Amino acid sequence: MSVETVKEYLQAFGLESRVRELPESSATVELAAHALGTQPARIAKTLSFLVGEEPILLVAAGDVKIDNAKYKARFHQKAKMLTPEQVLEWVGHPVGGVCPFAVKEGVQVYLDESLRRFTTVFPACGSGNSAIELTIPELEAASRCREWVDVCKVPSQS
Repeated sequence: MSVETVKEYLQAFGLESRVRELPESSATVELAAHALGTQPARIAKTLSFLVGEEPILLVAAGDVKIDNAKYKARFHQKAKMLTPEQVLEWVGHPVGGVCPFAVKEGVQVYLDESLRRFTTVFPACGSGNSAIELTIPELEAASRCREWVDVCKVPSQS
């Protein structure tokens, strides 16, 4: 899939015109933050896991890590990330551009509570140089998330 596929998907929400295609890479949290002129925490990274035999996406703030105990308590197994090949095949987006929009049928999307600290966040849009700024309610609607979860460790606020 591509940025164009994501734009078509986002038309249903009236958001397609807000997709930004960047002149530089946004394939990692740090690169995206630099390209967008924002703090890394506001990058909504989309992580791909296998739960049972099904792929899921977990969208979390850019400054968090998976808390293995919380993840296991919620999904009843250890966190097992998909390989880049599995991500492309099962989710439909390449690593670096994985987003919760226009994913393949059957892929469940979860939003992590770490995102709720922000008014707006920046998820990717299907490529390693794209993003969109969304409010949390817009992200919730456009991702068609199954539910909110609390499976990450948020760094201490100083």
